[in-house]
Amino acid sequence: MPSLYLRPLLFAWSLMWSLLTFAAPPLPHQAPAVSQGNINCASSTCHGSITPWHDTNVLQNEYTTWSMYDKHSQAYKVLFNDESKRIVKNLGLKQPAHEANLCLDCHAHNPQPKLRGERFLMSEGVSCEGCHGPSEKWLKSHTVPGVTHAQNVANGLYPTSNPVAQAKLCNSCHVGDESRFVTHRIMGAGHPRMSFELNTFIKIEPPHYRVDSDYIMRKGNVQPIRSWAVGQLTTAKSMLDTLADSKRNHDGIFPELVLFDCHACHHPMSNKRWSSRNAMPPGVVRLNDSSLLMVQAILQATDTAAAKQFNTLNMQLQMATTGNTTKGSQAAFSRVEETAKNLSKLVTELLPKIEKSNLDQSKLQDIFMVLVKTGPSYTDYAGAEQAYMAIANVGNLMLESSPGGASEQLKKSIDRLKKELANEDTFAHKNFVEEYSKLGQLMQDKNGRK
Repeated sequence: MPSLYLRPLLFAWSLMWSLLTFAAPPLPHQAPAVSQGNINCASSTCHGSITPWHDTNVLQNEYTTWSMYDKHSQAYKVLFNDESKRIVKNLGLKQPAHEANLCLDCHAHNPQPKLRGERFLMSEGVSCEGCHGPSEKWLKSHTVPGVTHAQNVANGLYPTSNPVAQAKLCNSCHVGDESRFVTHRIMGAGHPRMSFELNTFIKIEPPHYRVDSDYIMRKGNVQPIRSWAVGQLTTAKSMLDTLADSKRNHDGIFPELVLFDCHACHHPMSNKRWSSRNAMPPGVVRLNDSSLLMVQAILQATDTAAAKQFNTLNMQLQMATTGNTTKGSQAAFSRVEETAKNLSKLVTELLPKIEKSNLDQSKLQDIFMVLVKTGPSYTDYAGAEQAYMAIANVGNLMLESSPGGASEQLKKSIDRLKKELANEDTFAHKNFVEEYSKLGQLMQDKNGRK
């Protein structure tokens, strides 16, 4: 038996090894275990306390926070509103939204019927098990003293504390994967535009956990900036994998337009706002490359060689998606698929490196300045939106770790950026870039950097 002094060290090494060798398990809706319903979580002595407990290793009010404040708890109810009824009607579905798998796959936890326990309720929406996995095999073990988090994960608890697994889960609905995907037809029927950034959405969820010493002991500690970077790479990979998938990347002779910039087409004809980017000519539908822009910024600040390689492959992808089709649409799709696969492969290789990297204060500043310098690249609303969320994440982390005299000005400048994005229909690129450029000067003043 190891001594009491060695046990913490052995645990730390075990945790480190598990993080380095982590492979994401099946997503909750695909896991081969029975979902038993929120009722097993909602007791006041489990996770349903009205107020958080302070002498336990979890808050014990997680269910209460979810049910009162988390929009995931209302996701199923949305399917009964007039907008959902209109979408179903426009799509010509035979079932109402609250019975159609097309809708339930993301507006609820929707496992196979044979894997629904007696107390499972679809009406619970994106429930506890929708994110934490079917509880059949881990429900009992996760309350037993001495059972580790790794053992619970082995029993089917989905590891949401791991940034790669978390990003994969959130992206599966908010961006889409091979099992569930919001197409342009669904948007055309009335579904809102899809927009996502992992860290921002987690903050507004809101979190129902507390990262303290006990949490870190059991699950490890992940730098928020690293979580943001992992989220960007995972979102980029989700988009690229869709482009590379011949089953999802087109709709008849047209490409799957949900992957492209909505506002390239959806704006008044009187709005003469086109500007050149990536050497693309006017009159082409641009790829929604907002996540690619963020990955490019991350790499420029952390790995210049990888940034150069990424930029080369990205330019090839941009040319492929807007190239001519004189040799036929099938040949054009093949070029897109090939270039998307190449870029996805690179992102896959870079993901574990970013996950393990130490993005310290210096790297935070480098990422911030790269984002500011590339501000003119964010010519479309989706790119500007991602740039704002990136600046808000990185800027606030910098202020937390190194507050200074320019802090209030920086906060106000970030708030002004947000206001520029208040209405996507009246978004003015020029105003956004002007406000964005002020951030660089503020940061130089704060740090005395030239």
